[in-house]
Amino acid sequence: MDELRNRAAGLELKHLRCLVAIMDTGSFTDAARELGISQAAVSRTLAALESLLGVRLLHRTSRSIAPTATGVQALARARVLLAGADRLVREATTGHTRLHIGHAWSAFGRHTTEFQRRWHQQHPETELRLIRHNTPTGGLAEGLCDLAVIRAPIDLTPWSHALIGQEARYVALASDDPWARRRSIRLAELPGRTLAIDRRTGTTALDLWPEGDRPAVEYTHDIDDWLAAIATGRCIGVTPQATAAQYRRDGISYRPLRDAKPVPVHLIWRAHTTHPATHTAIALAADLYREDHRTPRART
Repeated sequence: MDELRNRAAGLELKHLRCLVAIMDTGSFTDAARELGISQAAVSRTLAALESLLGVRLLHRTSRSIAPTATGVQALARARVLLAGADRLVREATTGHTRLHIGHAWSAFGRHTTEFQRRWHQQHPETELRLIRHNTPTGGLAEGLCDLAVIRAPIDLTPWSHALIGQEARYVALASDDPWARRRSIRLAELPGRTLAIDRRTGTTALDLWPEGDRPAVEYTHDIDDWLAAIATGRCIGVTPQATAAQYRRDGISYRPLRDAKPVPVHLIWRAHTTHPATHTAIALAADLYREDHRTPRART
């Protein structure tokens, strides 16, 4: 076992690249040209690989080069290892040129397009990708993103986090519901209705109402399920303004909900692997939410 470890420790990528180059080009001369080294160096590198492995890898004559049975296997394994090494280098060197921001439902709501536009203008060196993932952390816990937009009331203790803004709550209801003709709805009116709630990623909990005076509940699995339950008219929903901006649907209307606390919007990230662009993204998002207080809003 120790001998195998020692041999593996002595194996270098240059040995594998040399073997692949010889077989792909068909000659030591052409392999040397491709690798940018001398023909003698190619011969020495291959000899070192064969000595390390303790087997012959190539049949060589004055006119041809062919792999041995072991050489065929070694060549296939060398290609896999080299591809993996190249992928590792590519991901490591380009990882910070890409910023992945996860979200469960609505990204930055009505600010999403402007966030993308300004990011592209101000930080063209870092590609921005928004990823929707139906988990409480918007894909962060699953390793799918560098940052995540969070509205659901989760425990933020395991994560680094920043509050970027707040969003008013809206009632989502079928467009033919009598309430759809109203300009707004009061929180105290909802206990007479059935409320669609997404327990996994939703922002609404029954503690918005006093115990004993709460609406009936139908639990849903994701945003599409939630919208379908509301469109049928059997349920209504309570949701942040971002949903009203991002999920306009035929058959569904949104009306402001009075007397309800706004929904806090956080960006969360892993402290031990903070992306270099994290605080830049936080600043841009916070600026967009602050602009809400300086710009008159159109009615939804």
